[in-house]
Amino acid sequence: MPGGRPIRPRGGGGPGSRKRRVVIEGGGGGRPGTGQRQRPGDRPADRAPKQPREVVAPSGPVSVESGVTLRDFSQALGIPMSQIIKMLMGLGQMKTATQSLTDDEVELIAAELDREVTIKHAGEEEAEPEGYDDPEEALETRPPVVTIMGHVDHGKTTLLDAIRKTAVVETEAGGITQHIGAYQTEVDGRKITFLDTPGHEAFTAMRARGAKVTDIAVLVVAADDGVMPQTRESISHARAAEVPVVVAVNKIDLPDANPDRVLGELANEGLQPEEWGGTTQVARVSAKQGEGLEDLLERILLVADAELVLKANAKTEASGPIIESRLDVGRGPVATMLVARGTLKVGDAIVAGDAWGRVRALYDYRGEKIDAARPGEPVEILGFDKPPPAGELARVVEKESRARELAHQRGERLRRELLAKQSSRGVSLENLFAQLQAGAVQDLNIVIKGDVQGSVEAIVGELAKIDHSEVRVNVIHTGVGGITENDVNLAAASNAMVVGFNVRPSAEARQLAERQGIEIRQYRVIYELTREIEQALVGMLSPVSTEAVIGEVEVRALFRVSRLGTIAGCMVTSGLVRRGSKVRIFRDGALIHDTTVAQLKRFKDDAREVTEGFECGILLEGFNDLREGDIFEVFETREVERTSLDEGAPGPAGAADES
Repeated sequence: MPGGRPIRPRGGGGPGSRKRRVVIEGGGGGRPGTGQRQRPGDRPADRAPKQPREVVAPSGPVSVESGVTLRDFSQALGIPMSQIIKMLMGLGQMKTATQSLTDDEVELIAAELDREVTIKHAGEEEAEPEGYDDPEEALETRPPVVTIMGHVDHGKTTLLDAIRKTAVVETEAGGITQHIGAYQTEVDGRKITFLDTPGHEAFTAMRARGAKVTDIAVLVVAADDGVMPQTRESISHARAAEVPVVVAVNKIDLPDANPDRVLGELANEGLQPEEWGGTTQVARVSAKQGEGLEDLLERILLVADAELVLKANAKTEASGPIIESRLDVGRGPVATMLVARGTLKVGDAIVAGDAWGRVRALYDYRGEKIDAARPGEPVEILGFDKPPPAGELARVVEKESRARELAHQRGERLRRELLAKQSSRGVSLENLFAQLQAGAVQDLNIVIKGDVQGSVEAIVGELAKIDHSEVRVNVIHTGVGGITENDVNLAAASNAMVVGFNVRPSAEARQLAERQGIEIRQYRVIYELTREIEQALVGMLSPVSTEAVIGEVEVRALFRVSRLGTIAGCMVTSGLVRRGSKVRIFRDGALIHDTTVAQLKRFKDDAREVTEGFECGILLEGFNDLREGDIFEVFETREVERTSLDEGAPGPAGAADES
């Protein structure tokens, strides 16, 4: 205003005036004494004083993932972390907010709080939906999936061998099927897909998984043996999976065969044969003689047509279970998948558990390269970044980045479960009982590496059955392929022992294990492993024959001699090799054969033994399929006496005196 005082904004006083501070918060009106502006009528006398709100924790059941962190468990229960930390301290455990809790700790806290808590494990989640809402015109007939089940040595693999005319049974250690495979055969232009599930008791979990993905179970019962414990177990698996059963009474050609007695025993188990007025289809076969196979296949198709509706949508993204996986020489991770729905094509982005990749190549059950696999077909897949876990659902996703993301999420969850299981206490078998007596052991930690995923799974299942009042067997890591330095480092960090099943350690891993004092044990039969651990737990390591590695040889060149076979030009890289020594042949870390040294030469002269650093020529007994780069592990069998405290026990394989 001209001639007057300058106009200032409201609240912006001039010189000497008091400035009023106004604080405005999102809640609107303020409270006296807080510096916030009050609205008219907002006085203490106008409303009751605010009472502190009582926080009531939820009391209903909660569900958490195995390996849940302390913070996530606190949020799930709705109680402060400090309260859980106090409980853990009472149990002698100190945990931070981001550390994983073991299943035992979760259950103890739940019991202390009187809360119902369900622990979800990654392997127990239902991956495949019960059904799909596919239009009828998109559905097409698919082959029936058949599982061969039954007791060990009743002829399951021999029967399947006769059907598909291959020689799988000759490649199995001890005649026991230790892998699970999928194959197809044709009957009058119609295909049948077979799953070969192992019959040994150790493979209960694999056999149960086979029953879940199958349409029809073929129960093989030996005519000279009858119904056995694993026969009943197979029947239980088939009933749990709600699949029809076709019985194959095998070995009818044997002199003491009694098929009618077998039928009576089956009737007692609830499988009334059709010829006795029941509904169960029974075929009498001889797998070795090839008798009755056509009748069996016809009965399978009869059951498929009469009791099942076998249709699937082939015009969608493919999905289905992983039957088996392994690391293949020269090809990398190889997975066998049974396509349940959709069409799997080369170039698809695929994820299975914590493994992902893009399909580089597909092979059918004959080993022939194909471009696509339709529902009901087993197929070998190349392209995964690592062997996917057996039993996982494999599915095609829109792009690789999505597959990588899903695999990473699953991997993180599995890692949390593993962290929750790990413990810092572990010993070797030799001093285990002595430390038990001294009260120094609670967990026996084990790292397991195998040639295929199914065998590893079976080993873990068997070890889980070992029960001891003072110690528990704790599998902290499993994997497929040779034993690496990473496995030894993990064992060193966890004071664990390393177990190899049909695989061997690399030279670097063996040297690292010797420096770190880590025990590496190699096995070909699962029950040798479980028996030794059980004996160690109770101090029963009796005198046994042990194998000591005395040398290692690398194949540098190959020479074909018509009257002898293939002579391997070798370099002894460690220890020594003797004529007549036993050798195991490894290719890319995987065991492919074991035999003996038939001839050993230095230049043109016969040699009794060749030591480290020298070249030699080796002719193996009955084996010529060698390649440059193969490794011969030379070993001897020695009888060693052991005491109950095992003071004189041998060390790990390969650590024995080479003299």
